[in-house]
Amino acid sequence: MIKFSILLRRRPGTSHEDFVSYHKTKHAPLFASLPEVKENVRAYIQCHSLQVVIPGLPAPEYDGITELWFDDVDSIWKVFSSQRYLELIRPDEEKFLDLHGCGFLISTENPVI
Repeated sequence: MIKFSILLRRRPGTSHEDFVSYHKTKHAPLFASLPEVKENVRAYIQCHSLQVVIPGLPAPEYDGITELWFDDVDSIWKVFSSQRYLELIRPDEEKFLDLHGCGFLISTENPVI
């Protein structure tokens, strides 16, 4: 399995609370509704940062993480290059995300514990 992790940064002018609410209640159902997502995404997990500062560590840089699981890299391409994604999801992302401030990582896991 391949994991596509997206480190999320909210759009400037959007509160963390509004970002989390939109991501959970508006964006997730829209994204999950796409046929390409239903066919290719094996798991979709949202993580939202807690606004906690730990002494000696910097404040959180990101507002959340989206984890998407795929069978292979080609499946990622099928979702993110689809016409429906580009017409419906990309404009929705711009409503709550700072797309240029987000980070992306395509990886495999190595469980340790």
